[in-house]
Amino acid sequence: MGETVRIQVPGGEMAAYVARPATAPAPAVVVLQEIFGVNAVMREITDGLASQGFLAICPDLFWRIEPGVDISDRTEAEWKKAFALMNAFDAGQGVTDIAATLAHIRADPGCTGKAGAVGFCLGGQLAWLTATRTDVDAAVSYYGVGIETLVGESPALRKPVMLHIAEADGFVPPPAQAAIREGLGGQPLATIHTYAGRDHAFARVGGEHYDAADAALAGQRTLDFLRSNLGAT
Repeated sequence: MGETVRIQVPGGEMAAYVARPATAPAPAVVVLQEIFGVNAVMREITDGLASQGFLAICPDLFWRIEPGVDISDRTEAEWKKAFALMNAFDAGQGVTDIAATLAHIRADPGCTGKAGAVGFCLGGQLAWLTATRTDVDAAVSYYGVGIETLVGESPALRKPVMLHIAEADGFVPPPAQAAIREGLGGQPLATIHTYAGRDHAFARVGGEHYDAADAALAGQRTLDFLRSNLGAT
């Protein structure tokens, strides 16, 4: 279903995977990757959003470190590489590249001009930063890591954001979750959903912590949120 495009960004050119819906024009959704790059899971999510009527695009946000990263969560070596990439990643530059992706996809003839973002893990943190630092129309964060240190940016929100938090997330422990809830208390543009007993990446199909029921629940909440805020049918 998808194709690879090139996006001009500050300092170079970045690849992105694009999947187009059956009907155009459509609102766009930028898919923000986990620490494994633009891999099969991210491409499937992008394809799935296109099947739901969105013009979906997944940029290669690790391109400044290593272009074309496409690994899985299956081996220790891949995990080691994924964490090394995450540790080398500059989130500020990532947001710059996401802003360029938003501009690129909004200018696509197949786009209505509305554009949202959905991110997972590292991409969940980036979805939050996209909501506070860019002109995105709506953003969804799945089990975003490190958001507890960034909730001070909540006054910068101008458009709605939804957070999916796994209550048993080993990377976002209870004190971090409490800090997120406290930091976003009274922020009407932020919606938080929590999932009891779920661990990190509960929505990653085939992953160790995958839970089909809560993945489906979070997925439907995400689709309803995006359709409501981006004008999709």
